[in-house]
Amino acid sequence: MTEIALETLLEATIFSAGRSLRSEELSELLGYPLEEVTESLKSLITTIKRRRGSALQMVEVAGRFAIEVKPGIADLLPKETKSEIPQKLLKAAALIAYHQPMPQSRLVELLGQKAYDHIRELAQAGLVDRRRSGNTRRLTTTLRFSEVFGCPHTDRKKVKQWFRDKVIDAGLLEGMADKVALRDERIDETVQSTLLLQEE
Repeated sequence: MTEIALETLLEATIFSAGRSLRSEELSELLGYPLEEVTESLKSLITTIKRRRGSALQMVEVAGRFAIEVKPGIADLLPKETKSEIPQKLLKAAALIAYHQPMPQSRLVELLGQKAYDHIRELAQAGLVDRRRSGNTRRLTTTLRFSEVFGCPHTDRKKVKQWFRDKVIDAGLLEGMADKVALRDERIDETVQSTLLLQEE
Protein backbone atom coordinates (compact mmCIF):
# COMPACT_ATOMS: atom_id res chain seq x y z
CA MET A 1 0.00 0.00 0.00
CA THR A 2 1.24 3.49 -0.90
CA GLU A 3 2.21 5.61 2.09
CA ILE A 4 -0.18 8.53 2.66
CA ALA A 5 1.38 11.98 2.99
CA LEU A 6 1.35 13.48 6.50
CA GLU A 7 -0.50 16.54 5.22
CA THR A 8 -3.32 14.28 3.97
CA LEU A 9 -3.41 12.37 7.27
CA LEU A 10 -3.62 15.63 9.19
CA GLU A 11 -6.49 16.90 7.06
CA ALA A 12 -8.44 13.66 7.46
CA THR A 13 -7.79 13.49 11.21
CA ILE A 14 -8.82 17.08 11.92
CA PHE A 15 -11.88 16.83 9.70
CA SER A 16 -13.11 13.56 11.20
CA ALA A 17 -12.45 14.69 14.79
CA GLY A 18 -15.17 17.31 14.53
CA ARG A 19 -13.31 19.49 17.04
CA SER A 20 -10.11 21.48 17.20
CA LEU A 21 -6.85 19.68 17.95
CA ARG A 22 -3.44 20.86 19.17
CA SER A 23 -0.33 20.05 17.15
CA GLU A 24 0.99 18.08 20.15
CA GLU A 25 -2.17 15.99 20.17
CA LEU A 26 -1.91 15.36 16.43
CA SER A 27 1.74 14.37 16.83
CA GLU A 28 0.79 11.83 19.49
CA LEU A 29 -2.23 10.49 17.59
CA LEU A 30 -0.40 10.01 14.30
CA GLY A 31 3.01 9.05 15.67
CA TYR A 32 4.99 11.74 13.87
CA PRO A 33 7.56 14.14 15.40
CA LEU A 34 6.07 17.45 16.55
CA GLU A 35 8.34 19.50 14.27
CA GLU A 36 7.18 17.54 11.23
CA VAL A 37 3.52 17.92 12.23
CA THR A 38 3.95 21.67 12.77
CA GLU A 39 5.48 22.14 9.30
CA SER A 40 2.81 20.01 7.66
CA LEU A 41 0.05 21.98 9.38
CA LYS A 42 1.45 25.22 7.94
CA SER A 43 1.59 23.61 4.52
CA LEU A 44 -1.96 22.25 4.88
CA ILE A 45 -3.37 25.69 5.71
CA THR A 46 -1.79 27.05 2.50
CA THR A 47 -3.01 24.07 0.45
CA ILE A 48 -6.62 24.47 1.61
CA LYS A 49 -6.51 28.25 0.98
CA ARG A 50 -5.37 27.65 -2.62
CA ARG A 51 -8.12 25.16 -3.49
CA ARG A 52 -10.44 26.73 -6.04
CA GLY A 53 -14.09 26.68 -5.09
CA SER A 54 -13.46 24.97 -1.75
CA ALA A 55 -16.25 25.21 0.83
CA LEU A 56 -13.85 24.57 3.69
CA GLN A 57 -11.18 26.53 5.50
CA MET A 58 -8.64 25.58 8.13
CA VAL A 59 -8.38 27.84 11.15
CA GLU A 60 -6.03 28.09 14.11
CA VAL A 61 -7.46 29.45 17.36
CA ALA A 62 -5.28 29.58 20.46
CA GLY A 63 -2.89 26.94 19.11
CA ARG A 64 -5.68 24.55 18.09
CA PHE A 65 -6.52 23.61 14.50
CA ALA A 66 -9.95 22.95 13.02
CA ILE A 67 -11.50 22.53 9.58
CA GLU A 68 -14.81 24.31 9.10
CA VAL A 69 -17.19 25.55 6.45
CA LYS A 70 -16.36 29.06 5.23
CA PRO A 71 -18.68 31.63 6.88
CA GLY A 72 -20.08 32.90 3.57
CA ILE A 73 -21.11 29.38 2.61
CA ALA A 74 -22.28 28.33 6.08
CA ASP A 75 -24.98 31.02 5.93
CA LEU A 76 -26.41 29.40 2.78
CA LEU A 77 -26.63 25.84 4.14
CA PRO A 78 -30.05 24.32 4.88
CA LYS A 79 -30.87 24.73 8.57
CA GLU A 80 -31.38 20.96 8.96
CA THR A 81 -27.74 20.27 8.09
CA LYS A 82 -26.21 22.70 10.57
CA SER A 83 -24.79 21.44 13.84
CA GLU A 84 -26.50 23.54 16.48
CA ILE A 85 -27.02 23.23 20.19
CA PRO A 86 -30.64 22.54 21.19
CA GLN A 87 -32.88 25.60 21.39
CA LYS A 88 -33.71 24.85 25.03
CA LEU A 89 -30.03 25.40 25.98
CA LEU A 90 -29.55 28.73 24.23
CA LYS A 91 -30.82 30.95 27.05
CA ALA A 92 -28.59 29.23 29.62
CA ALA A 93 -25.60 29.46 27.25
CA ALA A 94 -26.33 33.12 26.56
CA LEU A 95 -26.62 34.00 30.25
CA ILE A 96 -23.36 32.20 31.09
CA ALA A 97 -21.46 33.92 28.28
CA TYR A 98 -23.04 37.26 29.11
CA HIS A 99 -22.25 37.18 32.84
CA GLN A 100 -19.19 34.94 33.11
CA PRO A 101 -17.79 33.97 35.47
CA MET A 102 -21.33 33.23 36.60
CA PRO A 103 -22.26 31.48 39.85
CA GLN A 104 -24.31 28.37 39.09
CA SER A 105 -26.64 29.30 41.95
CA ARG A 106 -27.54 32.58 40.20
CA LEU A 107 -28.38 30.77 36.96
CA VAL A 108 -30.65 28.44 38.95
CA GLU A 109 -32.36 31.49 40.50
CA LEU A 110 -33.02 32.85 37.01
CA LEU A 111 -34.03 29.67 35.18
CA GLY A 112 -35.24 27.40 37.96
CA GLN A 113 -34.27 23.78 38.62
CA LYS A 114 -34.02 22.99 34.88
CA ALA A 115 -30.79 25.02 34.93
CA TYR A 116 -28.95 22.04 36.45
CA ASP A 117 -29.85 19.86 33.45
CA HIS A 118 -28.93 22.63 31.02
CA ILE A 119 -25.55 23.19 32.68
CA ARG A 120 -24.81 19.46 32.59
CA GLU A 121 -25.71 19.22 28.88
CA LEU A 122 -23.64 22.30 28.03
CA ALA A 123 -20.67 20.90 29.99
CA GLN A 124 -21.00 17.48 28.29
CA ALA A 125 -20.98 19.24 24.91
CA GLY A 126 -17.75 20.97 25.94
CA LEU A 127 -19.31 24.44 25.76
CA VAL A 128 -19.15 25.37 29.43
CA ASP A 129 -16.57 24.90 32.17
CA ARG A 130 -17.88 24.52 35.73
CA ARG A 131 -15.41 24.85 38.58
CA ARG A 132 -16.17 24.45 42.25
CA SER A 133 -16.21 27.76 44.12
CA GLY A 134 -17.35 27.52 47.73
CA ASN A 135 -20.90 26.17 47.88
CA THR A 136 -21.54 26.68 44.18
CA ARG A 137 -19.72 26.44 40.85
CA ARG A 138 -18.37 29.21 38.63
CA LEU A 139 -19.53 28.84 35.03
CA THR A 140 -17.43 30.07 32.11
CA THR A 141 -17.33 29.48 28.36
CA THR A 142 -14.76 27.27 26.66
CA LEU A 143 -12.79 27.28 23.43
CA ARG A 144 -15.43 24.95 22.00
CA PHE A 145 -18.06 27.58 22.82
CA SER A 146 -16.14 30.13 20.74
CA GLU A 147 -15.90 27.65 17.86
CA VAL A 148 -19.61 26.76 17.90
CA PHE A 149 -20.80 30.36 18.10
CA GLY A 150 -18.20 31.67 15.66
CA CYS A 151 -16.61 33.96 18.21
CA PRO A 152 -13.19 35.17 17.02
CA HIS A 153 -11.89 35.34 20.62
CA THR A 154 -10.89 32.79 23.25
CA ASP A 155 -10.04 35.19 26.07
CA ARG A 156 -12.98 35.07 28.53
CA LYS A 157 -13.34 38.86 28.78
CA LYS A 158 -13.33 39.31 25.01
CA VAL A 159 -15.80 36.45 24.55
CA LYS A 160 -18.01 38.08 27.19
CA GLN A 161 -17.99 41.46 25.43
CA TRP A 162 -18.49 39.92 21.98
CA PHE A 163 -21.34 37.75 23.18
CA ARG A 164 -23.05 40.59 25.08
CA ASP A 165 -23.41 42.41 21.78
CA LYS A 166 -24.78 39.26 20.08
CA VAL A 167 -27.19 38.45 22.90
CA ILE A 168 -28.68 41.96 22.88
CA ASP A 169 -29.00 41.95 19.09
CA ALA A 170 -30.70 38.52 19.14
CA GLY A 171 -33.11 39.45 21.95
CA LEU A 172 -32.22 36.36 23.99
CA LEU A 173 -32.68 38.21 27.27
CA GLU A 174 -36.11 39.66 26.43
CA GLY A 175 -38.51 39.44 29.32
CA MET A 176 -35.71 39.20 31.86
CA ALA A 177 -34.72 42.86 32.03
CA ASP A 178 -36.82 43.42 35.14
CA LYS A 179 -35.03 40.59 36.94
CA VAL A 180 -31.47 41.07 35.78
CA ALA A 181 -29.07 43.89 36.49
CA LEU A 182 -25.34 43.78 36.00
CA ARG A 183 -22.79 45.09 38.46
CA ASP A 184 -19.03 44.87 38.05
CA GLU A 185 -17.26 44.31 41.34
CA ARG A 186 -13.66 43.67 42.32
CA ILE A 187 -13.05 40.17 43.67
CA ASP A 188 -9.53 38.86 44.35
CA GLU A 189 -7.88 41.62 42.28
CA THR A 190 -10.14 40.94 39.26
CA VAL A 191 -13.30 42.63 38.08
CA GLN A 192 -16.20 40.24 37.99
CA SER A 193 -19.72 40.79 36.70
CA THR A 194 -22.36 39.87 39.21
CA LEU A 195 -26.08 39.36 38.69
CA LEU A 196 -28.37 41.25 40.99
CA LEU A 197 -31.88 39.88 41.29
CA GLN A 198 -34.74 42.13 42.26
CA GLU A 199 -37.08 40.86 44.91
CA GLU A 200 -40.34 39.44 43.53
